[in-house]
This record gives sequence, structure tokens and C-alpha cells, in this order.
Amino acid sequence: MDRPQIWLDFAPELHLFVSAPRRAGRTSLHTDGTSTLGHVVESLGVPLTEVGALLVDGRAVPEAHVPADGEHVAVRAVTRPQPSPAPPRFLLDVHLGTLTRRLRLLGVDAAYENPDIGDAALAARSAAEQRVMLSRDRGLLRRRELWAGAYVYSHRPAEQLRDVLSRFAPPLVPWSRCTTCNGTLHPVTKTSVREQLRDGTERAYDAFAQCAACGQAYWRGAHHARLEAIVTEAVREFGGGQSRLGAVPG
Repeated sequence: MDRPQIWLDFAPELHLFVSAPRRAGRTSLHTDGTSTLGHVVESLGVPLTEVGALLVDGRAVPEAHVPADGEHVAVRAVTRPQPSPAPPRFLLDVHLGTLTRRLRLLGVDAAYENPDIGDAALAARSAAEQRVMLSRDRGLLRRRELWAGAYVYSHRPAEQLRDVLSRFAPPLVPWSRCTTCNGTLHPVTKTSVREQLRDGTERAYDAFAQCAACGQAYWRGAHHARLEAIVTEAVREFGGGQSRLGAVPG
């Protein structure tokens, strides 16, 4: 008995995941007649975290749909911004340390695992804490245990940040999180953090904040201008309020 033949058309945003011949438009594929459409799409290299609508002959179908002979399948990319029932919280793998710090700088809840604890543990944490797993590891994003996930398309931190902000539109509250541990910051007096300050810092600055979780002290240090530029650009493009703290690591 002949295997069913279907026709596939991938959205341009998904071309980086599929082989070159499948980037030119509609191509054919013989299926086994029992695999779901979600399995078929994943077997061709596309993580389902990146798939939006699946259209069969123009009608939307679920990932569990089993394609029949002659069906035409359009695989669309996720919409931006991607709908979310609540402000998203993230979990980033060991390769996204700079992106993690930039998200925290903007007040976005971004957990991070370093050293690498392995894909199974990352997926389990994503599910337990209901965090969106951010990664460039396609294998990790295919794990069924994940609560939710997203592929980070660029290897450049500035582009990674724009990618995440444009896709998930998290509320931005700059300067409100610890860039080291993700804890929340609160204003403190200079006296309360004096043991963390060098003589020059103590003389030069008066406004300080401290992480409620790890105790790290923050102030407008030497790197403030560079970090301020990151914050200003993100807020200009994606919106957000300015925290009253206005303090960054020294």
C-alpha cells in the first residue's frame, strides 16, 4: 500500500530550521499514515515552540491531526507579540548569560542555570515554575516536559533582547531586579551597605539599592552610561516605566 503524500509550505521565518529544498515553497513528503502533523513538522527540524497556525487545505488543525493523502499543509510562525495569559517569566540556559542580565536590567523575571544542569532538569524546572524556556538548543525545545519554550534566533545579545521583547512583550520595570541573582531591589542607605563599598565609591555616590535575595549593593557606577543606553533603547521601542531606584551595579 502506498504511503500518503502530503504537500508542505513553511513560513519564511521557519526556513532556518528546514533543509534548503523546503525553503523554496511547497514541497512533497510521504508520511507513514499514522504520525501526527506535529510529529511530521518536528521531524523536519522545526521545534513546535516556533509554530503558530497549522493550516490544512486552508483550515486550522491541531498538532494532533494525522495528515491524509493529498493534503496541503501551511506551517505558519508564531504571532508577535505571542499571546500570554500573564506576564511571562523566563528560564535561560547556560549559553544565554548576557541576555539574562539584560532582561533582569529591564526588570523582567529571568531565571538562569549555570553551570549546565542538563536538558531534563531544565525542562523540569520550566514545568515546575511555569517559565518560558529560552534557548538556542533545538533538542531542548523539543522536550515534552517543557511548560513553554522559545528559540532565540540570534547569537548577538542586542538582537536576542529585541527578539524576546518583541515576541513576548513583557512589562519593563528597569533597575528593579538584581542582575546577579534575579532578586528584587529596594532603596537603602549608604550606611547599610558601607562594607561593600570602596573608599572612592563611598565618597562619590549617595543613592544605593540592595538585592533582597543576595544582598548585592547597587549604585550608579562606572558602567551606568552603557547600561542606561540599553534601557533607554528598550523602553523607547517596547515601552515601560522607569524605576524609582535608578541604580546599577558599580
